[in-house]
Amino acid sequence: MTVRTGIEGLRDDGFAALAGKRVGLLANPSAVDRALRSTVDILREHVHLAALFSPEHGFAASADQESIESHLDPRTGIPVHSLYRNWQSIQPTPAMLADIDVLVCDLQDIGARFYTYAWAVSQVLEGAGAAGVSVMVLDRPNPLGGRIDGPVLDMQLASAVGRAPIPIQHGLTLGELMRLFNTQWNPTPAQLSVIECRSYHHGLRWEDTGLPFVPTSPAMAHLDTVYQYPGACLVEGTNLSEGRGTALPFEIVGAPFIDPYPLIAELEKSGLRGVAFRPHSFQPSSSKFAGEVCQGIQVHRLDDGFRPLPVWISVISAIRHRYPNQFEWNTSFFDKLAGNSTLRQQIDVGESADQIVDSWGDALVAFDSLRRAALLYP
Repeated sequence: MTVRTGIEGLRDDGFAALAGKRVGLLANPSAVDRALRSTVDILREHVHLAALFSPEHGFAASADQESIESHLDPRTGIPVHSLYRNWQSIQPTPAMLADIDVLVCDLQDIGARFYTYAWAVSQVLEGAGAAGVSVMVLDRPNPLGGRIDGPVLDMQLASAVGRAPIPIQHGLTLGELMRLFNTQWNPTPAQLSVIECRSYHHGLRWEDTGLPFVPTSPAMAHLDTVYQYPGACLVEGTNLSEGRGTALPFEIVGAPFIDPYPLIAELEKSGLRGVAFRPHSFQPSSSKFAGEVCQGIQVHRLDDGFRPLPVWISVISAIRHRYPNQFEWNTSFFDKLAGNSTLRQQIDVGESADQIVDSWGDALVAFDSLRRAALLYP
């Protein structure tokens, strides 16, 4: 199977949809064709590229956990407007949009609600809708496929890591998700077009697409990290290290107070599929426990039976109950990541991962019905 992404489809059509238009581009280094040529360079050769826009981590995707400032791109001299200020995505201002007719968005999303790239595009849709500027999404596969999983966001907890009532794994490409957002939740819907992926369906694994995987952000360097992230990111809402400041962020968890061996023995009794656990010692260079030796585990995805949410909920729950005096919640942030306060409470009272997953059923059925009108792929 060889999937052609939106930028390749646009090129196949001779860039006809952008002919004669002043173009803005929201992108980062993950925006490449299969030969790893950047969308920036491709568009510069064929259209009037008037402005660049950057999401979290910046246009070069090199900044981690930093507010991003607008600047001139040193290579092209094109202005780069930051859509990530004060640690949250922001709308493009009328001044940013004044000299463009269409804002093209080419970002590799990873299919998890709390990954902020989708919310940067949602802010584009709101700002562009109000300014009368059209939006084009160059679509890319969802590495997590079409599975939906996790609690649906309670909008009382809407934040920079969730701006719409969707589950943690939404099972949509960025183009599909923005079609849904634009019709359901955008107060001033924009004129939106999506250049679809060709030869793609939601049952494809990333490895089957024929596409290279480019790191999408500083802590998302490996494809296996992507598969872990929908569950592992929840660790950020605790006092445990999620591996930031190491070579394995979102694949390991630990703290100075953990003994990994009884923890692994407990997890191995839980009946989780597609996963194995290994003792792992690490010393983060930054973030939680910087410079301290942590003991913990590495979570290994073995096959397609792996589901990150039940796996990592089980890990967090086992540590929380094994170390009740040392474990701590970052309550506000955990609830924003989870999308509700219920998940934290379920872990506190000792509900099993199966019980927790079962509690999402009705909301996921309702979301699945809602998303169908936005689907572009089987």
